[in-house]
Amino acid sequence: VQLQASGGGLVQAGGSLRLSCKASGLNFSIWNMGWFRQAPGKERDMVATITSGGSTNYADSVKGRFIISRDSARRTVFLQMNSLEPEDTAVYFCTASMQYWGRGTQVTVSS
Repeated sequence: VQLQASGGGLVQAGGSLRLSCKASGLNFSIWNMGWFRQAPGKERDMVATITSGGSTNYADSVKGRFIISRDSARRTVFLQMNSLEPEDTAVYFCTASMQYWGRGTQVTVSS
């Protein structure tokens, strides 16, 4: 199983980024997917999850700013991040039901 995340980068506060995570080696359509993030010196925290049926859940800190979605035909889960804040700076990890993890992609938001 491989989860390949991409789309991170450096952005100014108020800007947007779109993360992608392409899955291989698993039956993508039946797995719940999610994004977590880990800032330096902090624990890895849930950002957003999406079930196989499309139900979503968000951390309070990103509600109204981030949108998680999935495309089963492309075996990809997305995280649209808007109105980014310096506090969103972290390494973002894609996961399949917290059983498989990608390597992460760095997101840095400058003030």
